[in-house]
Amino acid sequence: MDLIMWRHAVAVDGAPDHARELTAKGHKQAAKTAAFLRQHLPDEHRILASPTARTRQTVAALTDHFTLAPTIAPGASAQAVLHAARWPDAGGTVLIVGHQPTLGEVAAQLLGCGSGSLSIKKGALWWFSQREDSSQATLRLVITPDFL
Repeated sequence: MDLIMWRHAVAVDGAPDHARELTAKGHKQAAKTAAFLRQHLPDEHRILASPTARTRQTVAALTDHFTLAPTIAPGASAQAVLHAARWPDAGGTVLIVGHQPTLGEVAAQLLGCGSGSLSIKKGALWWFSQREDSSQATLRLVITPDFL
């Protein structure tokens, strides 16, 4: 199974938090990352996005075929994200479009770093794989929009 985590791109500050939209820079970041994903994302995949405006706008740069997952909204636990993705048993590829610090907590857990959180930049992708015959996750890729 592959688990790809995509942190939403740069959004405006303010409240309410769920209504914050992408900035012009954020739209550019989302477009760059979406172009990369179009080249590398397997044909068979599922996409789960937090229901916030900024995550919906981020994933919309890639596709309009995604599922809103309220369980991965801001403040979700790492376990909630892994449960929504059905990691590691679902097979195939799942793309999660979400938030910090939750995505960083998932990354730390998959890398065996304990209960902390790793810093995931806005608009970045972290791509993990787990083979059926292994209990270990492998970090395949980390890339930020400024490298695309």
